[in-house]
Formats: sequence, C-alpha cells, structure tokens
Amino acid sequence: MRFDAGPVRRPDPEPTRRQLLGVAGAATLLAACAPLQAAPDSPASAASPAATPLSCVDFDMLWRRYLAQCVQADGRVVDHDTPEQISTSEGQAYTLFLALVADDRACFDRVLAWTRHNLAGGDFAARLPAWLWGQRNGQWGVLDPNAASDADLWMAVALFEAARLWNQPAYAETARAIVQLIRRDEIADVPGLGRMLLPGPKGFALADRLIWRFNPSYSAVHPLRALATHDPGGPWAALVEQGLAMTRAVSPNGLAPDWVSWQAGRGAQPAQWLAQDLEKGDSGSYDAIRCYLWAGVLPAQDPARAPLLKSLGGLQPLLQGDGPVPEYLSTRGGTAPRGSGPPGFDAAVLPYLAALGDRAALGRRLERLRAAMGRPLRYYDLVLMLFGVGSLQGRWSCGTDGLLRRRAPARYQNTPQDSTCRNTPA
Repeated sequence: MRFDAGPVRRPDPEPTRRQLLGVAGAATLLAACAPLQAAPDSPASAASPAATPLSCVDFDMLWRRYLAQCVQADGRVVDHDTPEQISTSEGQAYTLFLALVADDRACFDRVLAWTRHNLAGGDFAARLPAWLWGQRNGQWGVLDPNAASDADLWMAVALFEAARLWNQPAYAETARAIVQLIRRDEIADVPGLGRMLLPGPKGFALADRLIWRFNPSYSAVHPLRALATHDPGGPWAALVEQGLAMTRAVSPNGLAPDWVSWQAGRGAQPAQWLAQDLEKGDSGSYDAIRCYLWAGVLPAQDPARAPLLKSLGGLQPLLQGDGPVPEYLSTRGGTAPRGSGPPGFDAAVLPYLAALGDRAALGRRLERLRAAMGRPLRYYDLVLMLFGVGSLQGRWSCGTDGLLRRRAPARYQNTPQDSTCRNTPA
C-alpha cells in the first residue's frame, strides 16, 4: 500500500559536503535541550527557549518553508515530486500536528477542511480518510480509497490536542468519530498475536488470515499514549506493548524494517514472524527511518524508551562517519547498506542520537543538515526536519501521557559575522 510506490519515497541520492557547524555547536544545542528531556512533564512555560546555533535549521524557518512549498491556500498538502502531484492522508495529518506545534490555527482549519471534503467524503464519522489523492488521466480525485492507520492515529491525536490547547471542544468530537472508525476498521485480533494495529482496513490479512502484514513505524508510542489519555477505554495502551514486542522481534540486528509479515500457525507449524516481508523483503528505508525518530522523541521517564532504543541500537554504529545515513539497510544482514539517504534522514535521527547521548554523531548530522538547507528539499525531507529539529530545539515534546508540550519560539537576529545562518537571540 502506501510507501511501496517508487516515486513517493525514492528521492535521488544527493551529494555530500563538509559543512560549517562543528561538533561543539551540536553539543551546545544538545545541552540546551537536556533540561527539556529531563523534565518532559513540566509545563511549556517552565523554562525559556534555548538559543540555537542553527537558525537556518530552525523549526519556525522550516515551517515557513514548508507552508510555501507544500501547503496550498486551500489546505491541500502536495508532494510536488510525484507525477500525480499527490496528497496523502499522512501529509494532511502530519501538517495538522505541526500546525498545532506552530500555533497556526488558520492553517490547521484549512488543512482539516480540505481533508474532510476531499479524503473523507465530507464526513469524518462516515469513513476514514482515503490515503491517496491526486491527478490521473487529467482528473483530480481519490486514487486509492483505502485508509492508512498511522495517518488516522495522528489526525485523531492532533484533533484531541487542538481541542485541549485551543479550548475548542468541537475538534474533540471529530477526533472521537475518527477513533471509533479506527477501532472498528484498523484493529484486528491476529491469530497468535492478539489485538494489533493494521496498516489499513483492507489488504493486510492474506491467505485466509494466515499471513498478516504490518508496518512497525505506524506503532509510534507517543500518539498511542495520547489516545490512551483521551480515550482511556480504548485499546491504545495494549497496542503500545504490542508495538514494542513487534519491534523487538523483527529487529534482531537492531535495525527496523519497513514492513513485516506474520504467519499464523497451522498444523504442526508454529506461528512466527517471517524473516522477510512478503513484498518488501528485509529492507529498512523510508518507512523505517521514522522508527528511530519516534523512539528518540520519547521522554526519558517513559518506560518504553529504554527498551525501544535498545531494540533499535543497530543504526547508531552506522552514523559515526561523515557520510549520509544509508538509504537502504538489510535488517537481517543479507546485503551491505546502500544508497545515500536524503537530508530528512539526518533530521530523523537527531532525537535518536540525542536520546543515546551521542554528541559527536549528532554534530555530524547537524553539519549535514546545515549544508542541505541551501538545496531543494522535498515534502518528506521537510516533514522529517520539522519533527526532528523541532524536538531537538524543544519546540515540541510529549509527556509520559503522550500529550503535546509546546514552547514558544526564541527571537533571533543575524550577526554581521554570519548573516546566512548563525543567529543570536534578539
């Protein structure tokens, strides 16, 4: 289904260059974020925003660039690097969450309205949003009506949090309607596993329910924690544990796969995770990179963080050099890493490296990101940057309850020594 289509998640490898910001600057940023990570449940106003030495890799600057490049005036989020000029429920949902972080309610409402009218048939209570919309044979509309559960989870969380943070109960009513459909259509009792989050309503139970397919990056802990807080009677806490068990089982070398397959037992054959997904093999790439991101943004007090970071520890040794994050990894070790991951991959691993305390590797990723800001960036790069940089700067975080903590942006002015990037607090 979703990220299997080549044009959607296959940017061309980009050249690498050594850049301006050294490890010391990265360590400064990491140290500035440390108090936030140490006290994630404190209110957003408990500490003043730390100055960043990376203003050109700053959340608010990235948000403005993202709005200008990817978000139309009517609220449609566009991936311009696809022939069909697609919009996805993922892009709409992520943008809702990021608009909440940016405290941009006008954008939030436009994105929500476009999503309702074009992906949900005008009524979120009637159907989950279609995951893919775009142009085909000169006609604009839904290209695939199936839903995507990660987008649906993020959308529900964004709506619940908008109701709380902006004191607008109507958003929560919409969130509850989406949650009911998620519970009905995207959670299934899987033989040998129990209740699991399916990637979507259709197409993931195969061969008369003997083979099931899952996407580990969909089971992000903090959105599930947030839903458990807003909908305490739901299955969300159990799904956190299921997601952790899945990640541990399918990442024997500490590397997350994009997709995985489960085979139910029959006769004398035991139920088991297959060594390779039926369609994607053992590749870890554009989907899996989010597993490291979602692990890294968890607060230190979350009981899932340490075991999750341990399960995903295999990526850290591959981030020690100056080169790019590998674009493709063989999670079972069958082939060597290959390809150069796009700039968004460097951004996605920032919270992961910060959580591991690896300042040297963090500095090298920040060097690469600073260099990338002068080059064209794609939709997925900008999304991963907004999440990764925003987390590292403390613009957004989550508590052990999964709820969003926002911090106001610092104000910056250019210095005469470096007017292109290096800024100081105004």
